[in-house]
Parts: sequence; structure tokens; C-alpha cells
Amino acid sequence: MNVFSSFRNNTMLALDTIRAHKLRSLLTMLGVIIGTGTIIGVGSILTGFDGAVTNVLKSFGPNTIIVSRTPAFRTGDLTPEQRARKQFTYENAERLRENCSACALVSAMMFNNRGPIVTKYKGNAVYQTRLQGVEESYARTGQIDMDQGRFFSDFEDRHHAPVTVIGADIVKALFGEENPIGKKINSDGLELTVVGTMHRPSASFFDQSDNRVFLPFSAMVKKYPNARDVAIIVTANDGMLPQAMDEVRTILRIQRHVRPNKPDDFSMSTAEQMVEQFRQITAMTFLVMIVLSSIGLLVGGIGVMNIMLVSVTERTREIGVRKAIGAKRIDIIFQFLLEASVLTGLGGLAGLVLGWAIAMGSKLIFTSLPTTVPVWAAILGVTVSVGVGLFFGIWPANKAAKLDPVTALRYE
Repeated sequence: MNVFSSFRNNTMLALDTIRAHKLRSLLTMLGVIIGTGTIIGVGSILTGFDGAVTNVLKSFGPNTIIVSRTPAFRTGDLTPEQRARKQFTYENAERLRENCSACALVSAMMFNNRGPIVTKYKGNAVYQTRLQGVEESYARTGQIDMDQGRFFSDFEDRHHAPVTVIGADIVKALFGEENPIGKKINSDGLELTVVGTMHRPSASFFDQSDNRVFLPFSAMVKKYPNARDVAIIVTANDGMLPQAMDEVRTILRIQRHVRPNKPDDFSMSTAEQMVEQFRQITAMTFLVMIVLSSIGLLVGGIGVMNIMLVSVTERTREIGVRKAIGAKRIDIIFQFLLEASVLTGLGGLAGLVLGWAIAMGSKLIFTSLPTTVPVWAAILGVTVSVGVGLFFGIWPANKAAKLDPVTALRYE
């Protein structure tokens, strides 16, 4: 009970001291507030961003392999070796389809990277269309969620049929409430008949529009005979992903004449690999955030130490009186350490509010980013702020405890 009473009395004394010097206390806590707010705010942004991107990468499916000339998910510029790699062709996909026993589906995909593609219908236009040529099998890889109509058939693909399946934002921008099925649109000068529409992907990068326009792979090749940006989407049989990757690697190395002592001249990525690569980036970002936040906490800690030293000087007679009536050295240390930790703890709570405001502000800017303040960030922020007070309060508390009571009573 005595310990509890001592804790309560010292806490009230600390709060009274803070109230008596409001501006000084606020300036002292400022570094702690900024440091804690940064930890919580950036932590919430990274948590939301990690969840959003991880969902996108995992949406490719646990059995999906993305085979491309360069890495599907990369963190920097291409190396000279990657830029010099041969492009994939439709024949590469055909060879995989014929020889990969562990592959359930193989679909070639061609991109047009000539620049922004304009898609029009009557007086409406979309200026940032993502025009892609895919095979009929792509609809069965789990990447497509159909809304109206149908996906184009293998017959239409083999006969260069000018048909298309369009994304949700294309439908909204060009047709509004009008039924798009059977209507003709013009995409980069190519007249296409809409046979189906797609739902917006359940997982997408924040602020990414669903401006997809899919047409048969053969029609894409006919429209852009010089296009060379081809990727291959492979879906492995259940439980056979490692075997499928080995088979795909072997078949492509033979087809592309890669010598046994040379590395692959192509990239293979799975959802788990891309998630792991992305989390390496976020881990580094979080480390940088911790370092920057530590600077704010260090400044705040130095401020706490300074203000506590001033407080010891101002309250020398009070310390002398307490010692004269029986207060022990540990009681004086406890009093000043508690005062320092209360000061930084309040700063930590204010930083929690600041971090929450940062998270909510980010959510307003990036509406589809699921930004929330994680519990671990809130606990870590407040705990570290209290720890800063305890650490930087040791010297002032020890200095107060060492004061001679007779000298302290004589202090003016």
C-alpha cells in the first residue's frame, strides 16, 4: 500500500509540476511527440501499403508462375545483362504447353508499351488504356472475374477476331448505364466489338484504375507485328509448383540455347517470391523510419534531461526538506524518474494522436489504402517514449539524490 501511495503521490506531484510550467513542458515534449508520431504514422502507412501490395501479389494465385524476360517485380533499374536478353515469343508458350507435364495452363500475354493508348466510343474517350493481348486460357488462370457477357473463345483467338473484354472503369467512362455488350469501340485505331466486361480486381495497388482492354493474342500480333513485349502466365497443377518451375526452366533453357554453365536469361516469379522481395523493401524502409524517429526521440530526451536538471536546481530546498524528514535516496530517485517518465509518457500519448492524424490524412489522400494504426506501433511508441524519460532522467535523479540535506536546506 505504501508503494502504491508513493507512486500515486509522486505522479500527482509530477503532473502539478507539468501544469505549473505548461509551455516549458510542451517544448520539452516536442521532440518526443514528433518521434513517436513518426513511428506510429509511418508504421500505419507501411502496414496498410504492405497489406495492399501483398494482396495484389497474392491475387496471382498460389500456383501461378509469371515467366518474363525481366523480373516481374524489381526494385531498381535493369542490369545490362537483363536489357540484352532475348524477347519471348508465342513459340515459347507453345513449347511449354506441349512439354510441361506439371503445367495445367499456359497463356501468352502481349503488352503494348508504345505510350498512352486512347480508347473511344462515340463522344467518350479513355486516355490511359492498358491494351493487352491474351489467349483464351488466360480467363482460366484466376486473373479474370467476369461481370457481363463472356470471354473470347479459342476459335476467335485463332482467327484474329476483333473482339474485346474491357475493365470496369472503361465501361463506366465510355458507356455509363448503357449495356456495352455488342457495341464497337475504337482502341488505338483498332475497331473492337465488346463481348464481355470484368469486375474490378478485388486487390489492386492504391489509386490504380481498371482500364484493361483485352483482345485475342493473335489480333494483338496482327495489329502490332513489331511488338515484342511478351510474358507467359503458367498455372501449375495443385501441389506441383516446384516441379512445374523446374520443367519450365529446363524447357526454356533448351529452347533459348542457354549453356549449362550460364544463368537463366529470363525471370520466373511466384506470388510468394514477389511478396518476399517486397517485404525486404518495406523492412529497409521501416529501418530508415526508426533511425529518423530516433533522432527526434534523442532530441526530446536531451530536452528532458535539461529540464530535469533545471528542476533539480529549482527544487533544491524541497529536496533538502524531504531528506531532513526521512526520505531515502531511492525515494528521491524514484520521484524524479517518475516525473521524467510522466513527462515523456504524455508526449508519447500526444505523439499517438499525431500518428493517428497522419494515418487518417494518408487515408484521405489514398482512399483505397487500408491505413490503420497497428496496435504494435501504438504500444511501441508510448513504451519507447516512457523509456526515453527513464533513461534521460537517470542523471538528474541521481544528482538530486546525492544532494547533502544540510547544504540543500541552506540553498537560496
